[in-house]
Amino acid sequence: MSDTGRKNFSTKAKEEATPDSMKSTQDKVKETVTDTTDRVSRGIQGDDNKSGPQEAFDKTQRAHDNEAHGGTSRSIGDKVKDTLGMNKTN
Repeated sequence: MSDTGRKNFSTKAKEEATPDSMKSTQDKVKETVTDTTDRVSRGIQGDDNKSGPQEAFDKTQRAHDNEAHGGTSRSIGDKVKDTLGMNKTN
């Protein structure tokens, strides 16, 4: 079970298990859009405001994303927060 407004865990698992070669172009585009939206939501919402399973899943996904992007420590959510001026510390 995922938090409201987030991609369901079973949906995500099904997408990951299905090879891209078996997906239509429309399915690939839809997954890209929903994955990006989910990553932005994951970054904007603080871990302390998430359910336990959602928090654990997001931490795993962040670690995977960081590894996939050369170990960068900045998430998409952090970049969005910077753009919106939400990461400013005074």
